[in-house]
Amino acid sequence: MISTNDVRAGMALNLDDGLFQVVEYQHTKPGKGKAFVKMKLRNLDTGSLVERTFRAGENVQDARIDRRDFQYLYHDDMGFHFMDGETYEQMAVHEELVGEAANYLNEGMTVQLPVFEGNPIGIELQASVELEVTYTEPAVKGDRVSGATKPVTLSTGLVVQAPLFVDTGDLIKVDTRTGEYITRVS
Repeated sequence: MISTNDVRAGMALNLDDGLFQVVEYQHTKPGKGKAFVKMKLRNLDTGSLVERTFRAGENVQDARIDRRDFQYLYHDDMGFHFMDGETYEQMAVHEELVGEAANYLNEGMTVQLPVFEGNPIGIELQASVELEVTYTEPAVKGDRVSGATKPVTLSTGLVVQAPLFVDTGDLIKVDTRTGEYITRVS
C-alpha cells in the first residue's frame, strides 16, 4: 500500500476495477475543507483514460511492474512470441496487447515488455525503428519538387510517406510514436 501523497506520474496502481498507470497527478488544498488528490489514470487493459479523486493520505495499492528486455521471434495464430534475453524463456503476447506496435516489429529486434504478476500487460518500443522498404513506385526523373513525398511499403506491411529519393530495398528510420519517416539509413 502507498499513500496518495506519495503517488507520482508514471507509477502503476492496482485499484478495485483494474490496473492503472498515473498519467497526471495534482494535489489540491482548498481554502477550507480537506486536501484531495486528483489523478488522470490510463487503464492498462483497455487503454482508456479516467479521472479519479482521492482523499489526501488515503492508501491505494501500488503495482510492481517488471520491465524486461525481450527479443521478438515470430507471429502466429497464438500471438506474438518473445524470448527473454537472460533466461531464454519464451512468452506469447496476444494481438490485442501488442496493438499498433505490430506495425513496427521486425524479427530479432529487442523490445521492453512490462510484466505484472507474470503476465505481460503491453509492449514498449524504442522511439524509432529501422525497417526495409519492400515496395515503392520509382521516382520520375525531373520531379524535383521540394518536400514531395510518396507512399512506401515497409517489411512489416506498414505504409508511410517518404521523400521521392527512397527506393525499394532501402533501410529507413520510422518514428514509432507518430508513424512518420525520419531518415534513410542506407
